[in-house]
Amino acid sequence: MESSKKTVDVGGPGMSYVGFSDLPNLIHRKSVKKGFEFTLLVVGRDGTGKTTVVNSIFHTDIINEPPEHVDFSDCKVVLDPSTVELEERGVKVRLTVVHSHGYGDSLNNTSNPDPIIKYIDDQFDKYFNDESGINRRHILDTRVHCLLYFIEPYQRGLKPLDVKFLKAVGSKVNVIPLIAKSDTLTKQELAAKKDQLARDIEKYEIKVYQMPDGEDDDAEYKETFACIKKCMPFAVCGSNTPIEMKNHKVLARAYPWGILDVENGEWTDCKALRTMIISQMSDLQEVTHNVHYENYRSERLLKDKLGKRYGEASESRMDAIGEQQREQDRLLREKDAELKRMQEHMARLQQQLQQQTKLDAIPGRDSRV
Repeated sequence: MESSKKTVDVGGPGMSYVGFSDLPNLIHRKSVKKGFEFTLLVVGRDGTGKTTVVNSIFHTDIINEPPEHVDFSDCKVVLDPSTVELEERGVKVRLTVVHSHGYGDSLNNTSNPDPIIKYIDDQFDKYFNDESGINRRHILDTRVHCLLYFIEPYQRGLKPLDVKFLKAVGSKVNVIPLIAKSDTLTKQELAAKKDQLARDIEKYEIKVYQMPDGEDDDAEYKETFACIKKCMPFAVCGSNTPIEMKNHKVLARAYPWGILDVENGEWTDCKALRTMIISQMSDLQEVTHNVHYENYRSERLLKDKLGKRYGEASESRMDAIGEQQREQDRLLREKDAELKRMQEHMARLQQQLQQQTKLDAIPGRDSRV
């Protein structure tokens, strides 16, 4: 018998207050108290302004200079994670930025994506093992929730290395492509670069992060969504130097011809990028968990299951081989025993023959006796 379901509006006139309407606020307060964990992976060639842009977005020095103990002379890709605790108006975020060094600097870049893909898979694997453990109450989420991919401003469209990498990671992480150093391009050049990049993404069927549609009655979200969508793909340039403009300090870049505010929407999309990351942080986490991690988890469980079946089949085959070997050993032992009996019988016959020959050699003895 199927249960019936109906919707009832509680708390009407003359009725007592239940409190369901406070659930969103309670959940929000609990989440704020617990804090958020967010991991950002930054990939692109050295010199594209990755460090400056990320520090500009979060208004703090998250990424520092490359560590002295790391050797980049062998042109291998090195990943350097940095973690910082951010707090604003009681909201805490544990932000981890994984910075890549040496990407695209080798003459042969075919293996460049491998360390980065391995890092993403390793974080999934770590979370999977922690989730499968005994104590799951305090799991540290180090999975990569967003990947910022910096594209050089002077290249025309996507290079083969870009296409290979983006197609490889598109099913593993939320990818946001960026045009680096937008201040080196005119408005016309920037518009052409954005159009070319959008066409290449569609041409090569590259998966990039798409903001979810807002509720129909959420006018503020719809307006924000429209502004951000208009800026995509983002063109960025950063600055860590505060300069005073119109009686207040802003992060800007000083040139002989003037001062460029890096949050000025006419020249850069840094503000729109920050708004997207902050406003969609929860959705980026949900997509990571419900889509990318679930895909990895399904493949992992299937691989483990097939591996177990293969192990059982291998064990059965080994048992069959062992039984066959034991049967062969038994037959060999029987043959050896039969051969030994025949040899003993032949030895007795030879001994009797020798004795008979000696008796026949005695003079005057009749061999018939």
